[in-house]
Amino acid sequence: MSQFVSKLPAVGTTIFTTMSNMASKYNAINLSQGYPDFDPPKDLLDLVSKYLNSGRNQYPPTIGVTGLREQIADKVMRIYNARVDVDAEITITSGATEALFVAVQAVVHPGDEVIVFDPAYDSYEPAVKMAQGKTVHVAMDENFQIDWNRVRNVITRKTVAIIINSPHNPSGAVLDQSDLDTLASLVRNSSIYVLSDEVYEHMVFDGRQHLSLVAHNELRERAFVVSSFGKTYHATGWKVAYCIAPPALTSEFRKVHQFVVFTCNTPMQLALADFLKREEEYLELPAFYQEKRDYFMDLLKESR
Repeated sequence: MSQFVSKLPAVGTTIFTTMSNMASKYNAINLSQGYPDFDPPKDLLDLVSKYLNSGRNQYPPTIGVTGLREQIADKVMRIYNARVDVDAEITITSGATEALFVAVQAVVHPGDEVIVFDPAYDSYEPAVKMAQGKTVHVAMDENFQIDWNRVRNVITRKTVAIIINSPHNPSGAVLDQSDLDTLASLVRNSSIYVLSDEVYEHMVFDGRQHLSLVAHNELRERAFVVSSFGKTYHATGWKVAYCIAPPALTSEFRKVHQFVVFTCNTPMQLALADFLKREEEYLELPAFYQEKRDYFMDLLKESR
């Protein structure tokens, strides 16, 4: 047998697993991985139990339960004043990482270049490599802002996509309207797609607002927008998220998605569909998390 050749020779165990193992070993507070130390809302857990015990345990549609996609569309209209098509533009995924991977596989071909901003979520580059593309890294400044002139200088005829992440993991920085407008001007009259990682959309503090690409009329026509129920409802282990994209991009996205996971957990999708009707549960999240952030920052004041 010939020697095995890895597709990801430089990739080992993720930094999240490494750091979480260290936190456990040294009995340290784990700030390395994006999951809370408290449970999802009890009413949501009760809804999952209800569907688990009422015969709703078989395959749902590969694109996701209709009721959940309808509630996502209602939420997007309510908070972003943007209309999305329930059947043609929303796909439920097995976590945001799957959605990010699938979007990359849908548009990146061998030799294509994808721009990412450092520090970047660790799944971006391996996904690009699996598609035989090249990741082009642009460092953010000391305040975790993007220098768009640097972006302009690295765009080439091989550039097929730009991945943005706002609110940013790990800094929490958010893009403002001028950032999005500048990005739009850079990709205008090109075939460059934008992959927008928005899983922390409800963790925006100090009165600021998250600006989703679904609400940017120009960018949304070329964008995959990814969000996460795991982050929103403190249920990261459920691995349920979604991707919103224009019909043509969604069609290509679903071609890949069906052969990665085919579909996602039925009882949890049904429970989330019911729970999303309670808009106060996500509208109040910024204040909920800001209280925790302020408490944590206060404790750090006397620390080195």
